[in-house]
Formats: sequence, C-alpha cells, structure tokens
Amino acid sequence: MSGKQFVFVEEEEAVFLPIWREVLTGVDWALLRTNPVYYGLGVPKGQGEAVITVPGFLGSDRYLVEMNRWLKRIGYRPYRSGIGRNSECPDILVDRLIATIEDAYAETGGPVRLVGHSLGGMLSRAAAMMASDKVSAVITLGSPFRGVRSHPTVLQTGRFVRARIRARSESRPDHKPLRESCFSGSCNCGFVESLRAGLPASVHQTAIYTKTDGIVDWSVCITGDPEIDIEVKGTHCGLAWNAQVYKLIAERLDEAADHVAADAELVPEADLRGVSFI
Repeated sequence: MSGKQFVFVEEEEAVFLPIWREVLTGVDWALLRTNPVYYGLGVPKGQGEAVITVPGFLGSDRYLVEMNRWLKRIGYRPYRSGIGRNSECPDILVDRLIATIEDAYAETGGPVRLVGHSLGGMLSRAAAMMASDKVSAVITLGSPFRGVRSHPTVLQTGRFVRARIRARSESRPDHKPLRESCFSGSCNCGFVESLRAGLPASVHQTAIYTKTDGIVDWSVCITGDPEIDIEVKGTHCGLAWNAQVYKLIAERLDEAADHVAADAELVPEADLRGVSFI
C-alpha cells in the first residue's frame, strides 16, 4: 500500500466551509466517553510499540494527552511529538519530530507509528519519508496534504503566522535560512521535498477524513486510494476525540504490525509548486 500520485491544488484557496460546525467538537469529546472503545474494549491491543501523536496548526502536545493516555490503555507506548506549538516553520518542526522518532526508536527497539492531526499529519508524512527506516505507519486526521483549501479565517491566520515567522528570521538555525519561496510548494526545503517525494511502500498509510469538516476541504485530505482513505462523521477539531477515529487508529495500528511491503519504491513525485503549508 503506497497510495497513488496525488493531484495537488496549485495555490492556496479559500473555501467557504460551514465553520460553525466546529462548535460541535464538544459533542465528539462527550460521545467518546460513552463508547467502549475509550476504555480499550473491543479493539486490537498493542505490544508496547511506540506511537507519536503530532498536533495540528497552532496546537501543542497538550490537547493530545487524552489520546496518548488511551494509546497506553490499549497497549502502546505513546510519545508526545516534542515540536512545541505548531506555529513555526514546518521545516524546523519536522526536525524536532524526527528527533522524537529517533528517541522512540532507540528506547523501544522497533519502528515507530505516527498519528498526526491536521497540519500535524503533514509533518508526520514528511518525517516518515525522512526517517523511513524508523517509521512503520502514518495515520493522518483531517490533514490537507494535497494542497491548502481552507476556510478564509484559517488562511488569514496562516498569513499572520507566516508574517511573524519572517519578522524573526534572524533566530532561525543557520542551516535553515528563510527563503522567498518559504511556506509554499515551490520551496525546496526538506519538509516540502519530502512531501513531494511521497512515502515508501514500507510505510503503512491511513488518511482519515470527515465530509463535515468546517476547517479544511475534505477532498484534499485523501489520497484517492480506498485502501488508505477512510471517512468518519464528526468535526475537524473533534477528530482528536472521535470514537470512530479511535477505533480506526487501533485497527490500523494493528494492521501496520503485520504490514510487509512488496518493495520500498517511492511514490512518483508530484508538483507542489504554489501550495502553501501554513
């Protein structure tokens, strides 16, 4: 399972999604506690494998603590991403995520699984490409890895964050200078190049999405491969506390344990020019 070559949106695009749906995130959170899955019932169990959870745009590891506790309940060894708040250049954040992958790999002695929410899923895919020898699975939750098509409010927030990053460009690491093409698909940084290259067949992929997403257009959150793409009902933000999602995560992590790739050839490159990532 390696997915197919994606068709990317050339430029970031505003989509007038019903963002009001996101007020129902609390419903997802509440319903999770009424479901046996939350208590580890009726789902496959892990054997201590490392699972790293990666937060979405503007979020930190804190809001995924509950998912980490659940992963521990069902037999996995959860790790926080260690990226800090997800409001920095993705090329810098992906290096922090790879450091966490390397630590988890060394501590558990086996390949790592990644679960990324929204922009965190894009970071997860890029990190999995860069450290493919240490990653066995990537699960994305409402992640627009085919191009940014979001509600205008989200796009405006992204522009504000990019302006702040540019304003403090002198604080960037010397080996990651700010370029004019930064934060777009034409950038040649490690983050974008890794997304462009795709994932090796050795990495088990899952793309979970919801058609009632009020933040990003669900059509850019899928690969087009029905073996990878799985629809759930709920909100974009609520994917982090969705009972259907938790059940799927348990099932797909279990499948990843048995996943044997026919070969490790990369998905053909896709044109990412013009795509903005935050």
